Amino acid sequence: MFSKPMRKFSRSLAFRLTLWYAVVFVATMCLAFTMIYFLLSLELNERTDRALERQIGHFSAMLAIKDLESVKEAALIETQTAGEKDVFIRLLLPSGEAFLTSSMSHWRDFDVNPKALRRLLEGDITVKETVTLPEPKRDVRVIYGFIGPGIIMQFGQSVAGNMRFLAALVRIFVAAMAGLLVVAVLLGWLLSRRALAGMAAVTQTASRISSESLQERVIVAKGHGDEIDQLAAAFNTMLDRIEDLVTGMREMSDNIAHDLRSPITRIRGQAEITLTTDAAPADYETLAADTIEECDRLLDMINTMLLISKTEAGVGQLHLEELDLAVIVSEACALFSPLAEDRQIALVCHTPEPLVFRGELKMMQRMIANLMDNAIKYTHKGGQVRVSAENMNNPNQICVSIQDTGLGISPADLPFIFKRFFRCDQSRSLPGTGLGLSLARAVARVHGGDIQVSSSPGSGSTFKIVIPA
Repeated sequence: MFSKPMRKFSRSLAFRLTLWYAVVFVATMCLAFTMIYFLLSLELNERTDRALERQIGHFSAMLAIKDLESVKEAALIETQTAGEKDVFIRLLLPSGEAFLTSSMSHWRDFDVNPKALRRLLEGDITVKETVTLPEPKRDVRVIYGFIGPGIIMQFGQSVAGNMRFLAALVRIFVAAMAGLLVVAVLLGWLLSRRALAGMAAVTQTASRISSESLQERVIVAKGHGDEIDQLAAAFNTMLDRIEDLVTGMREMSDNIAHDLRSPITRIRGQAEITLTTDAAPADYETLAADTIEECDRLLDMINTMLLISKTEAGVGQLHLEELDLAVIVSEACALFSPLAEDRQIALVCHTPEPLVFRGELKMMQRMIANLMDNAIKYTHKGGQVRVSAENMNNPNQICVSIQDTGLGISPADLPFIFKRFFRCDQSRSLPGTGLGLSLARAVARVHGGDIQVSSSPGSGSTFKIVIPA
């Protein structure tokens, strides 16, 4: 019954974060306790060794100023005071024979270590060792040392107190860890849930999005700026782009339908009229010619749309070569000079120096041709179109400026002129598809540049192509 919810819960990111937090916490605490336990155990052993060395030094000093009997008496008093269960003392000859022994009722079968005596005779000042007694099981720290000529003291002290202290420390740590582990799990769960709250908002927003609700956005908390907020902001930016693309696709489909309907309607009307009347062979020839013309116009529009889409998506690979922008502009001016003369428009071309860059020739020629064609098309008789190419203030950029004295663009239309099929009110009476500026900007951007435009209604427009040198 609960297997499915528990399986879903165990696979959640919050559960895994909590589990990792608890594991890291426990591992860190255990490592810290192990280090503390080791250092504390080492310190207790060193304190015991220092106490044993002080005892050897104390009895050695006593023997130096008093007789052996006084040392024996002091040794017995020391064991009685410290407790015969915790301390024992032996006075030994270099051969290992004991001539004084404290009460050994609690230290049965505790012998003298010949190796320790041998090390003393070889020159060691003191020799220390730890001996584990079987019954009752306990550890004893023993020191051997000369307290006078030919007299060796064996001093043993139980370290059971140290072991009891360390065992109590382990029990306290285990009990504390049990409580801390519960607190760590709760805190980890709360922190993970709080950290992933923004993720839940992104998930809920994504689940609510459909083709009709692209306006949904994730609420981004102000002032945090953490990774979840950055994810939400990136998600909202992605939604903005998707909404723009979907809106653009809808507008483009509507525009395509509108632009395709007119020529197809004309072709069908002309064919119907020709077929329903007693047309002469010349009428059929005219129909065929008109049909070819309309088809060419449709194919040109479709090919232009495909080229814009491929260029904006970066699907087609550019065939880059070293080009001179001044030469391209000069050739374009020469190409459009007859058209400008026919319309009685002054075409001024200014290209003072070579402007070398890497690009694709055909695409650059088409971009400049589109802009110059628009400039001449929307300039009145007696007007002027000025084309110039030059280096900008930035040595890594070059600019082509196309300035006309034509109709100009209203401020309301200016933000939309690069959209596909968009045409200003004053341009709808003139032939065109509304794709020229879209293609020009796509070409500029695929070359790492962009197109800037400034315009005033009735005073003309200026288009600037800025690309990397």
